Amino acid sequence: MKLLIQVLQFSLPAVIVIATLEGLVLALVMRRDYNWRAYAASLADALGRQYLVYTLLPLSIAQPLVDLAWRHRLFTVPLNSALSVIVLVIAQDFSYYWFHRASHRIRWFWATHAIHHSSNEFNLAAAYRFGWTGKLTGTAIFYVPMIWLGFAPGPVFTAAGINLLYQFWLHAEWIPKLGWLEYVLNTPSHHRVHHACNTAYLDRNYGGILIVFDRMFGTFVAERDDLPCHYGLVKPLRSNNPVVIAFHEWVALARDLWRSPTWRDRLACLIGPPGDGAQSASVTPAVHDADQKVEVAVG
Repeated sequence: MKLLIQVLQFSLPAVIVIATLEGLVLALVMRRDYNWRAYAASLADALGRQYLVYTLLPLSIAQPLVDLAWRHRLFTVPLNSALSVIVLVIAQDFSYYWFHRASHRIRWFWATHAIHHSSNEFNLAAAYRFGWTGKLTGTAIFYVPMIWLGFAPGPVFTAAGINLLYQFWLHAEWIPKLGWLEYVLNTPSHHRVHHACNTAYLDRNYGGILIVFDRMFGTFVAERDDLPCHYGLVKPLRSNNPVVIAFHEWVALARDLWRSPTWRDRLACLIGPPGDGAQSASVTPAVHDADQKVEVAVG
């Protein structure tokens, strides 16, 4: 466990270097258009989160629930065998699936998660664009059941960090489908679908390391050869200003709350799906012209 913690501590500089190398190869060797402004925005987001925001706001608002669950846990699960570690990883991935699904279906959580989807490119630099408000939304509550059942908070959140680190390589557009691994693991192909704003791909493939929970709960969609992925929000965010990226959806949420006529409408705006608010055009489902032509053509 100490080794995994050390890996996570040095992971951000490592993934930044790898993402930079990918950009250089794509731009200089493969002669592809590469958006270096979007790269810089993702870099500013990651550095600001890691070395500024988390320094000033080190605690999550869900921390009291985490502490309560651990104090009143039903059991204590010792991580002294390969089996217990495997159970930890699977349970964490199960919890991550529901956290991720809620982050797309509950606007309070989407206000932060939209930042990860705000890049109009799909590359390794977009992988560490997470925004600055994650701990303020209380998403750690999705891991409280694990802790209540007896997994210590430290290993749980270390496993969550490893889960996110695994997903770094999934943000590669140039990696093809991976054969039989596509049936079990989350792969770049599956994650391309998740980041796509095409109508046929919206709100799919929530898995972290595994894709089996998407298959179990009906949220899996395979990448189609006849329908290329278009990335970003349904209403694209064109700004590369990291402050705009971090708060654009929070501003939209505040505007919709202000314009909601009743408290019931305000509650629905907070906990309802993105797109339900009166002015939430930034996330309202829509059909891109190119997608519509392709989908009509294939029936």
